[in-house]
Amino acid sequence: MASATPILQTVDLRKYYPIKEGIGLPRRRAQRFVKAVDGVSISIAEGATVAVVGESGCGKTTLARTIAMLTPPTAGKILFEGVPVNPRRDARKIYTKLQMVFQDPDSSLDPHMSVGDVIGEPLRGLTKLSGREVRETVIRTLTDVGMGEDYFDRLPRQLSGGQKQRIAIARAISTHPKLLILDEPTSALDASVQAQILSLLVKLQDQYGLSYMLITHNIAVAGYLSDTVAVMYAGNLVEFGPAEEVLKKPRHPYTVTLIASAPTPDPWNRHLLSTEISGEVPSAIDPPKGCKFNPRCPFAEEICTSEVPVLEEVSTGHWAACHFPEKTA
Repeated sequence: MASATPILQTVDLRKYYPIKEGIGLPRRRAQRFVKAVDGVSISIAEGATVAVVGESGCGKTTLARTIAMLTPPTAGKILFEGVPVNPRRDARKIYTKLQMVFQDPDSSLDPHMSVGDVIGEPLRGLTKLSGREVRETVIRTLTDVGMGEDYFDRLPRQLSGGQKQRIAIARAISTHPKLLILDEPTSALDASVQAQILSLLVKLQDQYGLSYMLITHNIAVAGYLSDTVAVMYAGNLVEFGPAEEVLKKPRHPYTVTLIASAPTPDPWNRHLLSTEISGEVPSAIDPPKGCKFNPRCPFAEEICTSEVPVLEEVSTGHWAACHFPEKTA
């Protein structure tokens, strides 16, 4: 029986990057910031998959890296199994339970390390296994990702793109974590290999009892792999709810346009934009007042330019941050 306590929870999580003065730039009295993640509260249940979707620059990868303690949060809380996490004090302990699979395996795998060393590195650093036990675990993990002992001494340059991503996944699951953060795990792969990796992730989730936080801009991948979809726009969470409901009955105008712009191979079942999206992605330094999406929203009214909408439950378990969610119903 799954625990009632979320495996992961963030509370008003923020990540701001200060803008440094440079040559030729005017001096300002007040420090300015790039607000990459601007107050995100999200939870992931044990054994579930939450997909965080949004266009490039919306803050989803920064959110993932902050949760993975690769960059310290500016404010807010991260709780793992209900316990607040201190990134400086708890990293070693948390990394036995939380691991991350990065977007590009070419840059995440050391080209000078063998496959056995790549997968064994977290085991040697985070566990007390003997050398023999590390080797046995590595071989067993290689088998679990559809490879085998024959790959133990190979170097990354001797592998295909799909094989490299399998090694990256094997490294992440070698310590038997409870949560994997998957940052665009299939975007660097061709379509046939993407399908294989997605099937592997489904199998491993069942085998290891994993929870997933999936970062993706691919609506189809989110729909296939996730139980819950969280939509980010300009550093904020604008919609959150069951995957099927969010993708079939979106209640935020941005989610509507995001889904409508997703390509589909069926010419008779295409999502066509019912409204034209004007304008550009807002500045993360000086965002619009009120709703950040209001300059591009076809339904915007005066209140949208002055008041920030809060996440409100529009149906059971389905939340949207919009002043007029009924307009997309």
